[in-house]
Amino acid sequence: MAAGTIVSFSAVSIAQAFVGPRGEARPAPGLNGTLAGAGLGALAALALSRPRHRSATAPAQGDETSDSKGRGGWAHWRPFRVARKVKESEEITSFHLEPLDAQPLPDFKPGQFLTLRLEIPGAGAPVIRTYSLSDYPRPTAGSHHAYRLSIKREPAPTGQQVPPGVASNFLHDHIQEGSILEVRPPNGSFVLDPSPTGPVVLLSNGVGITPMMAMLKAVAVHNPARKIWFIHGARDGRVHAFRQEVAMTAQGMEGLTLHYAYSRPQPEDQGHFHSQGYVDVPLIRSLVQEAADYFLCGSPAFMASIRAGLKAEGVPEERVRFEMFSQPPRAAATTPPGEADAALPGSLAATVTFARSGRTVEWQGDHDNLLAFAEAHGLRPDHSCRAGICGTCECRLLEGEVVDSEPPTASVAPGSVLICISRPGSAKVSLDL
Repeated sequence: MAAGTIVSFSAVSIAQAFVGPRGEARPAPGLNGTLAGAGLGALAALALSRPRHRSATAPAQGDETSDSKGRGGWAHWRPFRVARKVKESEEITSFHLEPLDAQPLPDFKPGQFLTLRLEIPGAGAPVIRTYSLSDYPRPTAGSHHAYRLSIKREPAPTGQQVPPGVASNFLHDHIQEGSILEVRPPNGSFVLDPSPTGPVVLLSNGVGITPMMAMLKAVAVHNPARKIWFIHGARDGRVHAFRQEVAMTAQGMEGLTLHYAYSRPQPEDQGHFHSQGYVDVPLIRSLVQEAADYFLCGSPAFMASIRAGLKAEGVPEERVRFEMFSQPPRAAATTPPGEADAALPGSLAATVTFARSGRTVEWQGDHDNLLAFAEAHGLRPDHSCRAGICGTCECRLLEGEVVDSEPPTASVAPGSVLICISRPGSAKVSLDL
C-alpha cells in the first residue's frame, strides 16, 4: 500500500502519507504516505499496522514536541497576529501570520501544516482546523518571522450542525489584518525533501496547489537544477491562485516544466494555460517520460483517479506520495466477534483517570479510542483530525500504558499520547485531562 496521510480540505503537501482534504472539508485523520495533498488535500487510505504500546515516562524537558524544538520553537498554542490578508483568487485568500511575541519561528518542511483554534460565535466550542503552509522562506541573515496559510472558502452546506465550511467562511469573512489567532507548531510528515536530484512531479488541482507552492519554492532555494514538473488543474483563471508567483519562482529553475490545464477556460484566459481539460494520467504521460517521484494533492476524485491511473501505468506505489485528512473506512472484520474482542488490545476493562478533571471512569472497551471515551463523559479535549495526523489531541500519559490503533503521523513527545488513536493497554490509565 502506498504511504499516505489523511487530511482535510485546505492546504497540504506531499510526504510519506495518504493525502486528503485539509482544513475545510470535514477534518479527518491522515497517514503518512507518498501522494501529498495541499489546500484541498487528497484522498488515500490509512496504512494499518499492529497496535503499538506506549507507556508513561518522564515528559521531555520543556514539554515540547520534536516539531517545536529549536530556535523559536514552542509547544501547544501560541498567539499569532494576521499581518497581511491577500486575495489570491476568487476562492483562495492568504493569511500571513506573525507571532505576537515577535520571536523567531522554527523552520518547517515543505508540505507541513499549521493547526488553528478558532473561537467562532455559535459553534459552542473552539473549532480546530489544519491548513498547509503555502510558502517557503529564502535564506536570510536572520530567522523568518511569518508563516503563510492560503485557504479556500468552502461553501457552507445546509443540514449539518457544524458545516465543513464553517472555519473557512469565518476566516474569509471575519478575520482581518490585526486579528489574533491561536496556532500550534508546524507538523506533518507529508513532506518533500528538496535536496535529492531525482526527478519529481508535483500534481494538484484547485486548492491542492497550496502545499505544492511550498515544495516548488523549497526546490528553488535548495536545488534549482533539479528536474521537476509542476502540473496544476483549475476551472479557469479566476480561480487559479499563484500564477504570477509561480512564474517568478520559476526564474532560474532550468529543470522546471510548467503545465496548467483549464477545464472551462474563459476568453481572457488565452495565453495563460497550456491545455484544455483535466489533469489526468494521459496528460501526465505526455509530459513525463521517465521514472520520477510523484506528489499529489487535490480533490478526492482527482486523487483517486490519478492514483489508480499511475498504478495501472506501472508506477510503483512507493513513488506516489499523498496526504489526506479523512480516514477511509476500514475493511470489515472476518474474525468472529467474540474472538476479535478478546484479541483486540484495549478492549478489556480498565480504570481511566482524567487527572485534571478529577474523574475516574471504568473503560469497558465500548469506544473506539480515548478521545471518544473522554467526550462521552463530558470532557472536551482539543482535537481535529481524529487520525493521529495533526497532533492536536496530544496528552500527557501519567500512569499506565495505551495501545495505538495505528502508528501516529504527528510527532509525539516522550510521555505523551494521541488520544484519538489510543486505547487503554493496562488495567489503570491516568491522563492529564
